[in-house]
Order: sequence, then C-alpha cells, then structure tokens
Amino acid sequence: MKLLFIGSRLYDDIDWYVKRKGIESVLTESNEEAINLELPDQVFIVPRGMDGPKQVALMQNVDAIVPLIGIDPPLIDVAYMKEEIESEYCIPVIAAGVRAVELTSDKIKTKGFYEEIGVDTPNYQILHSPDELKLDLPVVLKQGQGQGGKDIKVAKTIEDVEEYFNEFDQALCEEFIEGAEISIEVLGFNGEYVALPPIYKGETTLDGTHPLNKVKTGPCMVEGLDNNLVQHVAYKVAKNLDSDGIFEMDFMFSRKNNQLYAIEVNTRPNGTRYLTTATCGVNSLCELVNMAIGEFSLANISDKLQYHYSTEIPVGNYIGPAPKEPVKSFEDNDFVVHGPEGYQRVTARAKSAEELENLVEKLT
Repeated sequence: MKLLFIGSRLYDDIDWYVKRKGIESVLTESNEEAINLELPDQVFIVPRGMDGPKQVALMQNVDAIVPLIGIDPPLIDVAYMKEEIESEYCIPVIAAGVRAVELTSDKIKTKGFYEEIGVDTPNYQILHSPDELKLDLPVVLKQGQGQGGKDIKVAKTIEDVEEYFNEFDQALCEEFIEGAEISIEVLGFNGEYVALPPIYKGETTLDGTHPLNKVKTGPCMVEGLDNNLVQHVAYKVAKNLDSDGIFEMDFMFSRKNNQLYAIEVNTRPNGTRYLTTATCGVNSLCELVNMAIGEFSLANISDKLQYHYSTEIPVGNYIGPAPKEPVKSFEDNDFVVHGPEGYQRVTARAKSAEELENLVEKLT
C-alpha cells in the first residue's frame, strides 16, 4: 500500500503508525526547510497549491491521498483536487468535499447552515457599522474567515465596537454566551460517522483568553450538560455536511439557559486531538490512515474505545521525564509532549482523577 501525504508539519504524529502498518509513504511539501522531512520514504518539494501533489500522486501511482493540513486557507483547493482526482482517477482523497468546506470555512455561511438543519446557535447579526447593533452588550465580533482566535473581539461597550470597525468594514456580531467551551471530534467516511468524547476547554471570558492558555480536560464534565447531547448534535452536523475526514466542532454550554449552542465547525485536524486520543484511545489522524487503507469502520472504533481522565497543560518548554518511543503515541505512554519550543503543552491521562493529579505533579 502506498499513500501520499500532503504537508509535513503533522506527519510526526502518525509516522510511527504508518511504519507499523507497512505503508510506503510519499510526502509533498512546499517548504524545503519544513520539519519532519526525514521521516517518510520519499519527499517531493512542490510549489504551493494542489497541482504538485496531484502530479506526484499520479507519477507515484499511489493508492490514496491523505492531506495533513491544519490551517484553513488551503482546504478549498484540497476539496477541488479531491473532486478531480476521485472522479477522473479513482484515487481516494481523505478530506472534506467542496460543499462542506464552503459551509464551514465562512462563519456566516456556517450560521445559516446551523439554522437550516435546526441546530441552536447564539443570536447574531451582520454588522456594517456600529450604529446597526441591536444585540445587547457584550457581544463577540468576528470575521467570516479566520482561525485560532484571529480577528475576534469581545466588545463590552459600544466604543469597543467602534474600535473594531476602525479595522474592518463588516462583522459577524454574536451574542456573548457565558459558560463552558466544549470541543468534539467527529470522524466520517463513506457515509459513516462517529462522534468521539467531548473535551472541556474552560470557561468563556470577557477578556478573550486564548484557548492555548487554558487548561483543558477530558472527558467533558460540566454540571447540567449531557455529553450524549453534545455527541448527538455533533453527529447531526457532520451527517448533514455529508463528507469525509475529521470534523472538529466548538460548542458553548450556558448554565444560565441550560442550553447548548453550536459555534463553529472545522474540516481539518485540530488542537484538541491529543486530548481526545488520551481520553478515549482513538487517534483521529491514524483514523485518516485507516480510511485510506480500508480499515475504518464504526465497529473498529468501538473496539478501540477506552476510558481515561486526561488534561492538557501549557508548559512553555517541557523539562520533565522523556516519553517512550513512539513519543507521539499513547499506546505505551501516559503523556505526550507537543507543540513548538516555547509553546509546548503536555497532555496526560490516567485511570482516575487522583492518579491524573499525581502524574501532572510529576510532569510539571
């Protein structure tokens, strides 16, 4: 079996799994100084865009293509490439299709999609000037495109709104929900979907604290919230997107209103994947490989499910004990270190809350 992987930044997360499965790995990357280029069997440096990976896939006669892209801008090009490659050459591309990417890469379109399928989302309006504001303050101001908190502002006063419009001509203006932030991964392939355990990402804050600076835990344990509800809604969203790959969804739970609100959905690998793996034993990136080689199924996912307490802690630069090889796998480790130098995080897991607390103390 020969697979083409697009993008090297995330490849070290699955290199151990690719080798274990005896897969011949081909990788394309546009940056000749990128990390992890020494890991695959073959590497091709290609121009930005999807034409280079397409040509490599055909030249190398690969059995499937697995894009490992963790940022939004290239996803639509990947989606168009998927349609072409699958229809003309019958090579599976394990990624979301055009419709799914178009609906999820624009937050305004995502809002309309939620309303169309009957999923609750915070009240919102499209602002073209501060004078149009009808929602009660505080509100959250966003742009249609963007990820990782980029161009998002919690406006507590009308002056904050006016300041935002010094930079932008339009804003998605959303009701500020006070409560718990929740993330969940859904895996989908060939019409089958499975929602993994929800992850708790902390509380919403008026100062707009970035998610990377919060301590996260799994599984999500928020008083008054039924995790089955989160999984049911996430499944419904993925099913209606009707596409393949990883779906990462963000929700808010308002304790005051006892209401779960859908915020956004991404069709790419996401930042909580280590916590999800630690919590339930299912590695979403490895499952992309399984989709490519015909080993993904709901039964196989069910057989892998485990139950752990887990947490992710920002540490800056990790100086604790070294994990076992492979260092990015939880199979022989109770913790994984990830992230770039200076922004490293430790994700740890244990069978009980007390054991997890002791482990974290040892690691940090």
